[in-house]
Formats: sequence, structure tokens, C-alpha cells
Amino acid sequence: MIKTSFFRVPIDKICFTVIASLSFVIVILVGGSKLCQNNECLFKNQPHVEEFSWENQKISNKDYGFSLTFDRPMSQESVEQNLKIEPPLDGKISWSGKRLVYTLNNVISYGKNYRLSVKNAQEKFRSNLGAQIEPFVAEFQSRDRAFAYIGSQEEESGRLILNNSTKQNKTILTPEHLTVVDFKFTPDSEKIVFSAIDESKKHEDFKKLDIYEVSTGLSNDLTTKIPTQLRLVLDGEEYQNNKFDLAGKNGEILIVQRIKYDNPEDFDLWKVEVGKIPQRLNTKGGDFIITPDRQAIAIAQGEGIAIIPIENQENDQSVNFLPKYGQVVTFSAEGDSAVMINYNKDDSELRYTRSLFYVNNQGIEKELINIDGSIIDCKFNQNGKQLFCLLTKLTETETEFQEKPYFVAIDINSGEIIPLVALPKFQDMKISIAPDGFGILFDQLITENDVPQNSLKTALPDDDLLTDSAELILSSRLWLLTLPSPESTQPQLQELPIAGFKPQWSP
Repeated sequence: MIKTSFFRVPIDKICFTVIASLSFVIVILVGGSKLCQNNECLFKNQPHVEEFSWENQKISNKDYGFSLTFDRPMSQESVEQNLKIEPPLDGKISWSGKRLVYTLNNVISYGKNYRLSVKNAQEKFRSNLGAQIEPFVAEFQSRDRAFAYIGSQEEESGRLILNNSTKQNKTILTPEHLTVVDFKFTPDSEKIVFSAIDESKKHEDFKKLDIYEVSTGLSNDLTTKIPTQLRLVLDGEEYQNNKFDLAGKNGEILIVQRIKYDNPEDFDLWKVEVGKIPQRLNTKGGDFIITPDRQAIAIAQGEGIAIIPIENQENDQSVNFLPKYGQVVTFSAEGDSAVMINYNKDDSELRYTRSLFYVNNQGIEKELINIDGSIIDCKFNQNGKQLFCLLTKLTETETEFQEKPYFVAIDINSGEIIPLVALPKFQDMKISIAPDGFGILFDQLITENDVPQNSLKTALPDDDLLTDSAELILSSRLWLLTLPSPESTQPQLQELPIAGFKPQWSP
């Protein structure tokens, strides 16, 4: 016999039971955000940040902005009013649904810790404002402000030194038996590739240049890195290794000019990759530079500049040629523009002048300056709108011509040339602009030609440190030209208490 007692229950009692159950569920859902145990809520009803793209990251000049993603549509005005970054970072806000994008107006300053917070913002609930956001706080850092140089005194002589201004420490990266000649940072700053002479080896008529890489201890993230780890990249047994540069996404490809010791006509660029046999590129030419995307080589060939892709370089159709120019000075960070030198000859006066040209991928070619002195070097600022150059002015005395060096800033759009500072001499000077635009590092060398012959013997150092023009370096010092900024509108020149040369900022 089937029991039917349930169907005999009055309908009002059934309805009451259902209504009470649903009401209890609604109360739990609405008030769930207040039910917490050990500060962890059982139900989160407040809007919250799902992702902050820079959280616990180390930021470089290649990072142009961050994003904040919320779990639901937010009142954009309330978020923008309550978004705080300390110290401040000037920028612009845009929205795409639940995602806020913050684009920086300027490159982030290196060597700082930052804190981002969003509090008191509200969700967008139909035409009104809804619940208040769960407070969000996160931290991030910019890369350390650091630079490397070749030491020139005592136990540092000829060795690669890393100066970390943020941590206020100094590290000797290379062993005593290696005399460093040149070096390049990898884009992530974690390694330096350098050429050096191994003084422990016996040589006959010449000193061979080997190429190595060494870890810096600088980190591209928040992990701890170990410095001074050394690896041989390319030896100099058969070929003399000359100028080199780094290609590939993170500098994993080495492009080096090599000449065979017993056959000077065997002169070419080579591509070197880890785990692969070095490859000859069959590319004739002189001075070269790697493009900012690290995918091509700009090399002087004849009376012009050839742009040759590193991969599939045998494809002649992919080669661009700029017949007007004799040298590429530098590229902008984005690689869409460059400055080049044109060597002009005035037949009437039998003298040469040099013109500095701005060239971009939109077909614009504009002369920036024409001088009878030298164009030592130029560097773009990060946004590519300003150029900083080390130039010389040619002056004539009763017995000789002299070149007096000076720094200028050139506004690309207006063409305005702004003098910055004059210098006493420029012997083989190397300049490097900080990736955040903080300042320009450069060296000042005293060579054997600067010292009277009768006192030269007492001035000679223990190790043979040579300039690029093969002059003996007796001593050197580093200088910093701090560039104009919102905090300081005038450039400031200061001598650093460092004996070294060929300074180079980490990226």
C-alpha cells in the first residue's frame, strides 16, 4: 500500500517551508562577504582586482605601461580617482571592458621601488554605483641603475668592473689574467659579452683576442643571480677577433669581424651561436652595427650603407642599400629612425665637412648639422625625439689645427641645437646614455702622447692598456653629465671617483 501522508500536508505549510529555505539562501549570498574566518571571507561579494601585470616585476625602459583587470565592470571615474602610484608615474589611462591600461608618458626611472593601490572605487551596477572594491595594494621595482667599465688602476687594471649605484656596491667581474678590450651587455643585463687578451698565454708577435661571457649578478626579475660566472664563447686561435655586436632576442647571437692571421684577405663577418659551428656570413664591408630589433646588420659597403638580414642573408632581394651615407651612428630605440654621417668634400677649399642626417622609415631625410670638426658619437633619447651628440669644433693655431669637443642636444622636429657643455679633450672618448635618460657617462683618457717624453718612463703603468688607436693609456677617469629633467632643468657635469674607461650603462 502506497503512503500518501505527504500529499495530506496543507499547501500553506509547503509554501512556507520553500519560502523560508530560499530566504535563508538569499541572506547567505547577500551577507556572505561579511562571514570571515581569520580575515578570509567565505563568500566574496566585493569587486576585486584579478590581475596586475607589473605585480612583483622588475620593470625596464622597454615596459611602456601596465594593465589592471577587474572581476566585473567598474565605475571608471571612481577607479581613476582612487588609483595611486608612489612615487608618481605620469601616464594616460584607457579602458577595454573590465581592463584598465596605464601608458607611461616617460620612461620609468631606474633604481626605485614603487607601490600601487586602488581603494574606495566602486563597481558599475546598471545606471548606479554598486559595491565598493576590495582594497588592492601591490609593489614592483625598476631595474637597478648600474654601469660597467674597464678598470685602469692597480688590481682593477684591465678588468671588467660593475658599479651598481642602486645597491651602492662594486663587483670585479673578470679574473686577473684577462685584459678586457671591449664589451657589450645582453638586453636583460644579466650577462656581459667581452673580448679579452689572456695574459697567461705566451704569444709570439701578437696577442690573441678571445671572446667570453660573464654573469653580472643583475637580475631581470626578482630572483637572485650569481656574478662572475665565466664562459668562453669564441677563441682567437686561427682568426683575429675584432669588432663584435649582439643579435637575437636576448643577445644570444654573436656577430664578429674576423681576419685570418696568415691571410689578411680572409676578412669577413661571422655568426656565432651556442651549440652551433661558427658560420661565415660572406659579407664584405667595414664598420657595422646591429639594428635595434637585432635581426639585421647595417654595414658600410663602398660609398653607402647596406642593411643585411642576419637570417637568410644570401637572399639579395632582402638587402637595402643607402648610397648617400658613409656611416651609421646610431638607431632609435624603436628602430624606425637612425642618424648617419655624410662626408662632404668642398673642392674649392680642398677640405672636408661632415653632415649629420636624420633618416626614418617614412622616407624622411633631414640634415641636422654640418660641421668641419668631427662627429664622435650620438645617442637618441628613449622616445626618439631628441639626440645627444659629442662633436668637435676645428680651430686653427699658429702651428696646428685643434679639435675642441662639446656636447649638444638636437631636437629632431625643430632642428634646434642646444649646447650642453664644452670639454678640454676627447681622445678616444666613449659615451653611453642611461636607459632612463638620467645622464651620459663618458671617459677622459691620458695617453703617452699627453706626457712629456722625459717623464714618460715614470708614468708607464704595469699593464699595457691601449686605446682603439693603439696609444698607451696612462690613466683615465669617468665623468657623468646629468641631463635636464623635471627636477633639474640644467645639465650637471661631475667627475666620478672612478679610474676607468669605456663606460657603458646596463640596459
